[in-house]
Amino acid sequence: MAVTKIKPVKSTLSKALDYIENPDKTDEKMLISSFRCSYETADIEFGYTLSQARDKGNNLAFHLIQSFAPGEVDDKGHIHNHIIFCAVNFVDHHKYVSNKRTYYGIRNMSDKLCRDNGLSVVVPGKGSKGKSYAEYQAEKTGTSWKGKLKIAVNALIPQVSSFEELLQRLQAAGYEIKPGKYVSCRAPGQERFTRLKTLGADYTEEAIRERIAGKRTRAAKAPKAERRDVNLLIDIENSIKAQQSRGYEQWAKIHNLKQAAKTMNFLTENRIEQYADLLTRIEEIATASEQAGDSLKEVEKRLSDMALLIKNVTTYQKTKPLYEAYRKARNKEKYRAEHERGIILHEAAAKALKAAQIGGKLPSIPALQTEYEKLQAQKESLYADYGKLKKQVAKYDVIKRNIDSILHQERGTEKGKDIMR
Repeated sequence: MAVTKIKPVKSTLSKALDYIENPDKTDEKMLISSFRCSYETADIEFGYTLSQARDKGNNLAFHLIQSFAPGEVDDKGHIHNHIIFCAVNFVDHHKYVSNKRTYYGIRNMSDKLCRDNGLSVVVPGKGSKGKSYAEYQAEKTGTSWKGKLKIAVNALIPQVSSFEELLQRLQAAGYEIKPGKYVSCRAPGQERFTRLKTLGADYTEEAIRERIAGKRTRAAKAPKAERRDVNLLIDIENSIKAQQSRGYEQWAKIHNLKQAAKTMNFLTENRIEQYADLLTRIEEIATASEQAGDSLKEVEKRLSDMALLIKNVTTYQKTKPLYEAYRKARNKEKYRAEHERGIILHEAAAKALKAAQIGGKLPSIPALQTEYEKLQAQKESLYADYGKLKKQVAKYDVIKRNIDSILHQERGTEKGKDIMR
């Protein structure tokens, strides 16, 4: 469920860009993308676009934050996107007017992207405007209380040995328990009790008892593509949870059977019959991934160099009239003191361009931008390939570890000898 909020950038454009482009939060800037500009020189390009506008207004840019519900997009906690765009349109140089209509236009686009990718959206309604995700969920008491109770029950089932113990643990966690034909629970601050059976078919008393005993597994609601994923086998012999809970042990055995079957199906689908074939395939994919990574770094380096060139050419051109006036000034010391920053920028840009062996006529910014956009497209293509290969590397790592585990468990048996020698 994506929640969006937007705020203007009035005087700290470079700081806003630096914050958004933080390497620690963008996989060393691998997760940064741009449209019709380069992120390395966005401040300069925004400034140029703003200079073309008749009505600039007081805003330099707008910072949009798109936040997703914890656990809905990934297993990480707080997944969110930062999007910054110039306050002026680079096509007709009209400024962006921030109001209800334009905000809901952005929000509708965000909701459409969520729906297209199987994510939930916030349904507009009374009192939901302007609320954060946490505030919105808190107001949806019926759903939020049930969701929290389901999480609590799911977390406790592998740890308890009986339904009664589960209720005791819920009570110890702060829940008020109301016994009867249908057991109900109420969390601190909750107005009404919630019957366990209303949480779904897997949460009736009978279903919970079966899950604790390992006779039933909770129905998975993951998309079909996710269900085909192969997960690691659980080392039941060395699992403390399996030793403490018979229910968890039974669940782990069923899990291992399913993952072993998926592992063998994967090998069959990919025509891998021998263990040596598996090692060869892993090496091929790892090599391809490394090559794609190297190519990506090379393009990134070229983009960085070109971005610096664009920045120096732009700075040189903007400060050239000022520098020429300085050279013609009768009192150079006074003129330099009054315009020191611009003169220093010009001299630094000229020095950098000379060091880059660029003399005579400067390259045009539009030509550089065109070349930069081609490199950016190449980078995006390489990044997509690199991402796919990384996923393959991770998947084959799981497959190999599962096979090693199966062979270890069945070593010495006739069956073990037949599996991928």
